[in-house]
Amino acid sequence: MTTSNEWARAVKVIDGASQVCLACHVRPDADALGSMLAVLQALSTRPGGAPAVVASFGDDPFEVPAILRFLPGVDLLSAPRGYPARPEVMLSFDAASIDRLGALKGSATAAGELIVLDHHASNTMFGSINLVDPAAAATAVLAANLIDRLGIPLTEQIALGLYAGLVTDTGSFKFSATTPEVHELAARLLSTGIEPGVVSRELYDRAPFSYLHLLAAALDRAILEPAAADGLGIVWTSVTRRDRAASGLPLDAAESVIDEIRRTDEAEVAIVLKEDDAGVWQASLRSKSTVDVGAIATALGGGGHVRAAGFSYTGGADAAVAAVRKLLEQQK
Repeated sequence: MTTSNEWARAVKVIDGASQVCLACHVRPDADALGSMLAVLQALSTRPGGAPAVVASFGDDPFEVPAILRFLPGVDLLSAPRGYPARPEVMLSFDAASIDRLGALKGSATAAGELIVLDHHASNTMFGSINLVDPAAAATAVLAANLIDRLGIPLTEQIALGLYAGLVTDTGSFKFSATTPEVHELAARLLSTGIEPGVVSRELYDRAPFSYLHLLAAALDRAILEPAAADGLGIVWTSVTRRDRAASGLPLDAAESVIDEIRRTDEAEVAIVLKEDDAGVWQASLRSKSTVDVGAIATALGGGGHVRAAGFSYTGGADAAVAAVRKLLEQQK
């Protein structure tokens, strides 16, 4: 749990900075990008002399996922090639380790002060100031706390990014991390004028027609292993580069496949392996109530939460699943 002293230090550092550089993890989701954009807009509109603000994420090529382009502030982002090499003050959002910053890892290492905002239990505490709380439902909760402590009022545009992060990381308020405090924060954010139906449609209810063909291919090759994980069962599938090329879709279009696979009643653990353009498998892991997939992902060089995590794997999809299966057996 982050102490009040650490929050006070973070506020003092930001207050005294002439420039603040923001970064979130590569292949950003709504919590990472939404939290960063909320703080970006908050700092940019701060009364009484706002510091210069730079915001980016370390993907090359640099491209905002299509599903997140509705978020206010995306037009303020800059490519990582223009990011300061030695930031005076740098804030990292939703990254459990410095490696998750991708091309911006060097800037983070060289930063005068590195403030880490994150809610992953696997966080390596790589900042000079670590605002890390695994009990927080989303990094958006921590970003909202920071904005409050900086004395910046919430506007609709600031709140929308926070709300998007809160919605996605609570599974639309379905996960166990959805506390009364989460609903109280959601109420504050909605009071700014956000239309929750619009956010939900952008995040969950939109896809090009070609996505149906990609989903059909992934579902067609889904495999159920009811005896795996000591009889708890796993279900898994893959999305290949060929699938995406046939549908003309980028990697981020495959992110929602896991939401279909995880519905399987006979499996505690769901795995979706997505092949990126370099041939590396990006694995998404989910569990229902028993298995700690965060520990499994961490053991394979990734990270995440107890019920939702991921890792990257160079090799075959079958080999990646075999590695997960072996670790599941060790978790007995």
